[in-house]
Amino acid sequence: MSLLEVEDLKVTYTTDDESVHAVNDVSFSIDEGINYGLAGESGSGKSTVAEALLGLLPGNGTVERGTIQFDGKDLTSLSEAERRDVLWEDIAYIPQSAMDSLDPVMSTGAQITQAIHNHRNVSDAKARNRVRELFEIVGLDPDRIDDYPHEFSGGMRQRVTIAMALALEPDLIIADEPTTGLDVIVQDKIIDKILEIQERMDSSLLLITHEIGVIAETCDELSILYGGKVMEQGSVDNVLVNPTNPYTMGLKNSFPEIEDGDADPVAIPGSPPNLNREPTACVFEDRCPFATDECGESHPDLVDLPNRNHRSACHNVEEAAQMRRDAKAPETWDIPDSDADGSDRGEVVLETDGLEKYYEQSQSLVSQFRGEDPDYVKAVDGVSLSVRRSEVLGVAGESGCGKSTLGETIALLEDPTGGEMVFDGEPFEYYQDGNLQEFRRKVQIIFQDPFDSLNPRQTVRKLVGEPLTIHDYRTDERERAIVETLEKVGLTPAEKFLDQYPHELSGGQRQRVAVAKALVLDPDFLICDEPASMLDVSLKVNLLNLLRGLADAEDIGIVYISHDLASLVQVSDRLAIMYLGRIIEEGDVGRIATQPKHPYTTSLLAAAPEKDPTADRTRVLLDGEPPDPVDLPSGCAFAPRCPKAEESCWEAEPGLDEAGDADHRAACYVPDDESESPASKGTAGDGGFETPVDADSLSD
Repeated sequence: MSLLEVEDLKVTYTTDDESVHAVNDVSFSIDEGINYGLAGESGSGKSTVAEALLGLLPGNGTVERGTIQFDGKDLTSLSEAERRDVLWEDIAYIPQSAMDSLDPVMSTGAQITQAIHNHRNVSDAKARNRVRELFEIVGLDPDRIDDYPHEFSGGMRQRVTIAMALALEPDLIIADEPTTGLDVIVQDKIIDKILEIQERMDSSLLLITHEIGVIAETCDELSILYGGKVMEQGSVDNVLVNPTNPYTMGLKNSFPEIEDGDADPVAIPGSPPNLNREPTACVFEDRCPFATDECGESHPDLVDLPNRNHRSACHNVEEAAQMRRDAKAPETWDIPDSDADGSDRGEVVLETDGLEKYYEQSQSLVSQFRGEDPDYVKAVDGVSLSVRRSEVLGVAGESGCGKSTLGETIALLEDPTGGEMVFDGEPFEYYQDGNLQEFRRKVQIIFQDPFDSLNPRQTVRKLVGEPLTIHDYRTDERERAIVETLEKVGLTPAEKFLDQYPHELSGGQRQRVAVAKALVLDPDFLICDEPASMLDVSLKVNLLNLLRGLADAEDIGIVYISHDLASLVQVSDRLAIMYLGRIIEEGDVGRIATQPKHPYTTSLLAAAPEKDPTADRTRVLLDGEPPDPVDLPSGCAFAPRCPKAEESCWEAEPGLDEAGDADHRAACYVPDDESESPASKGTAGDGGFETPVDADSLSD
């Protein structure tokens, strides 16, 4: 039986200059107990569809036509009061950013209690008991219901929003990018929580994401959106195993996987269309390598295919089999084959030996009076590594493992508290002693979010040209330097972008401006701190290709920090795996990806989602969270979560040379068997739910 039916939905946004046709005649239906996915790049209309369903469109957003039927009710015709009765009670929402959606001045439990009181006439005691029950269900300590959002990790905050969404046992859960920006271990836990609880409640799920792998492992059916149009829809097996639309093929081939590390990644060139008018041609025509004259004349209708439950909007659908074969080749998308094999690495440009960055914790007056030693967070704890010219060193690990602090310390944005670092033949003390501007010209850092790192009040010309002024570099040819650098990062023609502001650019274009700002000084070294974690898969691959090409062509060294091992395998020459401030495995990317020695590395590799819905992957559900960095356990810090820990692991911390050889080292007393496949080694724990959901207990 159909629970939700969306028919010919059209949504527009009114701006001062023009209307934006964000969603154009989108139709799909979700049956009871079905998990449904909406996939596509940013700007495809996914979140707008969700906001229309929930009645949360901004003031300038309008549902111009179409119907949204939920359990027989037309949601578009409900009054505000009637809609409030439906939301939370029948339809719940898990938003993308848990930190932004939780009130920072209210405890997490109070926020869930407030939602319960708005819909149920129950006592405070019953509501609090329900919150404790929900915390236990989603894997949080029930005794922490009075803690505030800032006291939880990112993954924990996301679980709080899940608990809030489940409070009243809704029939439909809408999850909008619930795992974006989370590391793969936490992502696996979050998805597992949603699926376990949702299945127990026998509810339906609408999952909105650009992560094809998450949909492949989670959903029964999906729609692929682009330019506000449905390009392909049907069962997940049909659409993702045998896609018939070039856009679906491009999305699928852009999704990185560990086993594809040796292959050149595919990326969809160009940017999403300008939707300031209703599409008349195929919305994907400008970026499609298979476009014909007919594609420029009309947008194709969504037609049924011979396979049951499979529809596609493509004028060339009869050629789908040949297009699938051709779409796997990067040259089809005008991406040249890479012939780099990592053998042309130059001399060492950066080397650290036992590098440390400790943060002293505040003490009580009593502790200070007694003369007690302060506690320290050892964010970077004895890290030794080296990077050569034309080499990309990937640094991977969970959130909180010290990756970003390592990058900031190498960039001397943080002062090292111990150890040694030599850059371009000089120790870091040389640069700190009056030569810091020389260091700043040679070493550039690219941050995760270009919205935070780019001044919104400056044009692209000003943003990219400002470093030239600060360092008095190429000032006699300033405009030429700016244009050359913009074109080097793929913003062509550069003149089109010079006078634009960050808000006028797409996410991928903003990140390329951030890269151009770093490259305009012709640096010797780049530190990239999660620069693609918030980007769509196709934009991510474009950025990875750009950085790989820069390392090869510009003879610069790169440290690429990410929690996404699949992306690191594509772009890196060597990998360093971090856990709680220390490197626990380091070596050639191919050997680590195929023969990991440390159980933690194995878990990271096994947690990478699989884009083939027919594949069987065991979820990685490591016990608990990383231990308190102020009070680390004795021995190996990973032992409390390690499925292979032995007595020796608790007695002394293993050195990096404990297992392996000079080219592949691991800090582990019980290294993984190299004959085992990482994909088969998901570990159990933290996945069960013993407390039943009982929203009826809230009724008096």
